[in-house]
Amino acid sequence: MTTLAHLRAYALALPEVEEGTSGGRVAFSVRGKGFVSAAKDGHVTLRLSQDETEAALTAHATGEHLARAGRPIGFRVPLADIDGKDLNALVRAAWFGRAPKRLAASPAAAEAAADEPGGDLPPGIGRPATRALLGAGLETLDQVARRTRRELLAMHGVGPKAVRIISETLEQQGKSLRG
Repeated sequence: MTTLAHLRAYALALPEVEEGTSGGRVAFSVRGKGFVSAAKDGHVTLRLSQDETEAALTAHATGEHLARAGRPIGFRVPLADIDGKDLNALVRAAWFGRAPKRLAASPAAAEAAADEPGGDLPPGIGRPATRALLGAGLETLDQVARRTRRELLAMHGVGPKAVRIISETLEQQGKSLRG
């Protein structure tokens, strides 16, 4: 089950994202353009293209079309019904659709929004932490869970934020770091 904490961590890891509120919802925007929000009822709303929305609907039966003035604007799904990897991909697609072209094309944006390198490490931990973990042969969360918080923090590039995100992600899966 994915949580608001996971959504927040992933959205805020993307370039120039700001968190705010809109209509009583937690909302994330890039240069003033909203791309994802979460309502108190546990639903997440994503601004997606029509093709991306159709693909999301095919993958998530509990999702629904969003339209404004009869024009499709995105996708809505219960946060609890979508796994972290799928949510991350949808958040990334929504960000790319709303970010200014120059920002979306920048090297920093491409690096921050890049797909995971093959394992299931949370992308919100950042590139330095990802490189450090991969360099230590830790490609999956199960492998990371065999380490202690102290061992992770001793790795160059892994800081408290990365350990917090890893811990939260493991907790969502009913797991935890060793000791």
